[in-house]
Amino acid sequence: MAGATSPAAAANLAGKSGVRIVVIGDPGTGKSSLVVALATEQFPENVPKVMPPTRLPADYFPDRVPITIIDTSSSPEQKPKLIAECQAADAVVLTYACDRPATLERLSAFWLPELRRLQLKTPVIVVGCKLDLRDEQQVSLEQVMAPIMQSFREIETCIECSALRQIQVPEVFYYAQKAVLHPTAPLFDQEGQSLKPRCVRALKRIFIICDNDKDGALSDVELNEFQVRCFSAPLQPTEISGVKRVVQEKMPEGVNDNGLTLTGFLFLHALFIEKGRLETTWTVLRKFGYDNDIKLRDDLIAMPIKRAPDQTLELTTEVVDFLKGIFNMFDIDNDGALLPTELEDLFSTAPENPWSTDPYKDCAEKNVLGGLSLEGFLSKWALMTLLDPTNSYANLVYVGYPGEFASAFTVTRKRRVDRKKQQTQRNVFQCYVFGARGSGKTSLLQSFIGRQPSDALPSNTERIATNSVELPDGTRKTLILREIPEGDVRSLLSDKESLAPCDVAVFVYDSCDEYSWQRARDLLVQVATHGENTGYEIPCLIVAAKDDLDQCTQALQESTRVSQDMGIETPIPISVRLRDLNNIFCRIVQAAQQPHLSIPETEAGKTRRQYRQLLNRSLMVVSVGAAVAVVGIAAYRVYAARKNSSS
Repeated sequence: MAGATSPAAAANLAGKSGVRIVVIGDPGTGKSSLVVALATEQFPENVPKVMPPTRLPADYFPDRVPITIIDTSSSPEQKPKLIAECQAADAVVLTYACDRPATLERLSAFWLPELRRLQLKTPVIVVGCKLDLRDEQQVSLEQVMAPIMQSFREIETCIECSALRQIQVPEVFYYAQKAVLHPTAPLFDQEGQSLKPRCVRALKRIFIICDNDKDGALSDVELNEFQVRCFSAPLQPTEISGVKRVVQEKMPEGVNDNGLTLTGFLFLHALFIEKGRLETTWTVLRKFGYDNDIKLRDDLIAMPIKRAPDQTLELTTEVVDFLKGIFNMFDIDNDGALLPTELEDLFSTAPENPWSTDPYKDCAEKNVLGGLSLEGFLSKWALMTLLDPTNSYANLVYVGYPGEFASAFTVTRKRRVDRKKQQTQRNVFQCYVFGARGSGKTSLLQSFIGRQPSDALPSNTERIATNSVELPDGTRKTLILREIPEGDVRSLLSDKESLAPCDVAVFVYDSCDEYSWQRARDLLVQVATHGENTGYEIPCLIVAAKDDLDQCTQALQESTRVSQDMGIETPIPISVRLRDLNNIFCRIVQAAQQPHLSIPETEAGKTRRQYRQLLNRSLMVVSVGAAVAVVGIAAYRVYAARKNSSS
């Protein structure tokens, strides 16, 4: 496994049309002389204080990427310009003079801290200029730079040069370009001297893709196919034997009877990087679609499907079957649930576990050991597809899904159309849960995923719970409950399309607390009004929580009257503490499945509806009258024609 990709291909794979290198450092360290010596291949006698931008042709270095070199002045009045140039740079060349130790000390005392203050993420090449004037008694470059590089990890490499003697001048900019096209930081942990986790995960995925027979090793044939795919050149049998011999000597478990193991594959890449051959690993990563952040390139996972605000994406049957297969593959103990370690293993070929943070972290039901059931597993994928289809597709690809974006998802029908047709074909429903603080919203979500209310930490942030709901006819639908904190309602409803992704809304109130009901009623009116004004009306249900406690009679009577006035179902009493949920989740799904029913109507909405009905009747009378007149005229013409013919 050796070699490099063709120069033109390297440029394309790196995603760079050009590299911009900025040269900075103390006055008199040789910045301008360095740039002139590179461009003219001779030492200049009269050097301007600051060179104009210098452009190297694409074929100057093997990667065939044009380089623009920006010289800078370090005078105080030019500092804003210097900062702007650094912020626009792909790489920074930081100079000191080999014959002036004070300029070397200034690297740690001023320049490197200043670059950090600017929060630059660009690689830094430290260059000792005027090597020809260096005192032979001085300490070696390695000894001088080791402590500095230890403190400033952004330094990619250090090199000494002489513009006068033309010593290592091109190498300075070759290393700068290489630091941009083949950066070390994403791949290798200099301190731990090991591959970084995201690099390991990407290489593991590549290994699995190339292991065609899935025997856990790359055979000689598979190694050769890999080499041709990445470097467009086959490996000779002697080269394959040599690769395996090197691995076996250093790491015996890196090779077995079937070929090169994953351990050996990773060891080889660590070896390449340690020897400065980062372009080899980067070529492999880029051939398999990875960018400089070691994630799949945007153009490979971009969402080509256009949709209206009230349309969502759902997983196709093909993908659900694939996910069921993946679930069973990683359910090592066959207990019907993925333990945290098994789930981590499943996502070990993705840049990270996408469910390790909110809103996915604790949104689904788990067993006592923390295991995720198949229904919970599929529900999380449904949630990720609803919230972030691009991320969902990317992770499908990371775990081995071979299909295109279009085969992974189906676009649902517009909710407006569903209401007109009085039915929906959706399999995933999103429910917004409104209510005052302390009304029982969180308890409702917790009970949905089999947890006690006490399991939830106090929070004013939005919570999400997702699970599968079995309906009376035996079919299963995925329900996503999204708790809307009381303080977020105003900002939510300030967006015209905020209710577009919602299939049904639930308004929870504490049946012992009259104020809690009043807030639920106000929220219901706000949401109903918003739906009427925007055209995104949604079915609504009222839930009377804490039914096991002493009821507030006035709240009960008032909530019943309001529900009847607005044309929706009477409040549904539940008790999470007694686990008497009155089939609430099934009823939520059924309300979502009948999108034309349970839509609340405000007084303003009723007035508008009555006005439209009156207007329609008036238009009908006018049209009928016009039709009678037309018929009368036609009859008269027939009568007149007959009379004329008879006479």
